[in-house]
Amino acid sequence: MTPPRIALYQGPAGVPSSASDSLAALDAAARRAAAAGARLLLTSELFLTGYALGPAVADRAETADGPGARAVARIAAEHGLAVAYGYPERDADDPAVVYNALQLISPDGARLANYRKTHLFGAYETAHFRPGTDAVVQADFAGLRLGLLICYDVEFPEPVRAHALAGTELLLAPTALMRPYEIVPQSVVPVRAWESQLYIAYANRCGDEGEFSFAGLSCLAAPDGTVRARAGHGEDLITADVDPALLKASRAENTYLSDRRPQLYTSLARA
Repeated sequence: MTPPRIALYQGPAGVPSSASDSLAALDAAARRAAAAGARLLLTSELFLTGYALGPAVADRAETADGPGARAVARIAAEHGLAVAYGYPERDADDPAVVYNALQLISPDGARLANYRKTHLFGAYETAHFRPGTDAVVQADFAGLRLGLLICYDVEFPEPVRAHALAGTELLLAPTALMRPYEIVPQSVVPVRAWESQLYIAYANRCGDEGEFSFAGLSCLAAPDGTVRARAGHGEDLITADVDPALLKASRAENTYLSDRRPQLYTSLARA
């Protein structure tokens, strides 16, 4: 079986004036990704609207089945690949509540999974978003068990390890990582992939938005500790293969998951 290829889209820079701008960029990226043989395209955190919206995020938020989702589904179906995109999600039951969310759409336009960021970063996010409560959200695609996290979530070892223990093989992690925290894509993400023995696709924003300057450096980190693809600091589309055989061999050699002694770690769950 040919290992599935994934694409990570880093860009475009700046806050889009409307969702249609983001969707046009997504359509172009999906066309390029499909031409490169990718079966899945991952975008950055809050891709649909841009990150630095301030209070306007409440006006730009939409439900998981809103117009943005329907437009992404059409793009996925047109280009024949799955799309995972970040967006501000309005709670369908309580419109005053907004989540920082990631949605995964299949190549036939169906929703495979929706995840709400559980670890909010800084005053901006805590002021405008409600944290999610589901630590592990997964979906099966292309012979892989996919897991979903967002940005700051990955900087905590516990959520990544929880995914590994639940069988996640490829962790999708859109991000809006800012300068000067380049240590995260350069060191933390590859270490997370190594210590929890899975692939991590980390798709960042780039350029400046308001007070924020995004670091780029999107990457696909493999369970053997290597980085299989790396973007620069500007707009970019990178592709790499996710090889289940490499994952199986790496887990056989690096037995962190089976050598755990969880009875010694009970204090980690205390508040």
